[in-house]
Amino acid sequence: MGNVRGMQITVGEMVYDARVGGPEDGRAVLLLHGFPQTGRCWDAVAARLAADGCRCIAPDQRGYSPGARPAAVEDYAMRPIVADTVGMLDALGLNRVDVVGHDWGANVGWLLATWHPDRVRTLTAVSVPHPLAYGWAFRHDPEQQHKASYIALFRLPGKRAEEVLLADDARRLRRVMDGADLDPEAIQEYVDQLSRPGALTAALNWYRAMSGRDADGLGPVTVPTTYVWSTGDVALARAGAERCGEHVAADYRFVELEGISHWIPEQAPDALVDAILQRVATVSA
Repeated sequence: MGNVRGMQITVGEMVYDARVGGPEDGRAVLLLHGFPQTGRCWDAVAARLAADGCRCIAPDQRGYSPGARPAAVEDYAMRPIVADTVGMLDALGLNRVDVVGHDWGANVGWLLATWHPDRVRTLTAVSVPHPLAYGWAFRHDPEQQHKASYIALFRLPGKRAEEVLLADDARRLRRVMDGADLDPEAIQEYVDQLSRPGALTAALNWYRAMSGRDADGLGPVTVPTTYVWSTGDVALARAGAERCGEHVAADYRFVELEGISHWIPEQAPDALVDAILQRVATVSA
């Protein structure tokens, strides 16, 4: 990220670590990461956005920031996570931002845009489709059911999942990120952070707190939206991706990246930045 600096964002009792880069007066873009990464995963994307004049904010989300790591599983439900995301915007004095989210960050983005459309100028969701599209695929599509089989392990109570993922120098946690030629230093940083006491449990609590209640009465997204999906994604199948647009009542674009893995921000940053810039260009700052 160009001219990147670290900062902390305080929201109530939570203190979030964040990476910020780009011109101070640039168009604000909020970059939300997923499992098992941190805001570092956006570095290549943010550097390109900053070169285009954007002001990029990439926080380490709840559980990933040591100062924002509550103990209860229910603290990792979408309602408090999205509420804290709004709190970050308030703390930064940002009324509206362009939101870009990958993996769990995409889910946060979908719900932020639905529950707080006044705070979201545009949405670019990466990999994970709209919650209702994903829910349909999870219930009806055998390919998506197969691709989501890992979630059963992640949702196990106790510490069994943590033990499995961290055993043998975190061999299985590292394997989660296989197949995209990710920066070994970045992978080591993610592993180191999640190996600290309580960190992996907090990250897995996002899965343990999953609930269909988040989708109850969920209306369509009403902000201009781009959804980016890749054919090589080991976790997200085509069925949900193709139904995503049914839940957007605004200008919508579906971008399909051929042969790219789940880790789009790192493996295909140029293609992703093109999609983001095309989206943000449709709405004035």
